[in-house]
Amino acid sequence: MIKQGDTLPSVKLMAATPEGPREIGTDEIFRGKKVVLFAVPGAFTPTCSANHLPGFVGHVADFHAKGVDTIVCMSVNDAFVMGAWGKAHDVGQGILMLADGSGQLTKALGLELDLVARGLGVRSQRFALVAEDMVVTHLAVEKPGDFDVSRAEAVLEVL
Repeated sequence: MIKQGDTLPSVKLMAATPEGPREIGTDEIFRGKKVVLFAVPGAFTPTCSANHLPGFVGHVADFHAKGVDTIVCMSVNDAFVMGAWGKAHDVGQGILMLADGSGQLTKALGLELDLVARGLGVRSQRFALVAEDMVVTHLAVEKPGDFDVSRAEAVLEVL
């Protein structure tokens, strides 16, 4: 599993844009920037929709005030799902909704979550990280079923 001090891998993801899905690499997202990335097991799932994403939406200005250039929400879903989920929560330009459709980044980070027995396939663990110029400066991974260390308020506390 990736840890504080490690450099993020160069991986291609899909961004939901008004024009449709667009390929975007981690280098483009993270290089030369301070970025908060939070990942959820699935868009439109109960905790993710009721608490995780809305918490970050409500604190976009607070993150920017602490020097964060970009806030990223990522899930092992497709870009269409991530786009629809972002629209449903009115994320606007405040949060970049990223699809890790094949779990490439999730696997490279060592943060996959096997939910095959529950009919959900292999997803991402619930986590949040802060990276400065591609280097992880903070990583908070939830224990299965928990929602504490990766919530927006917890990340703001470490910035």
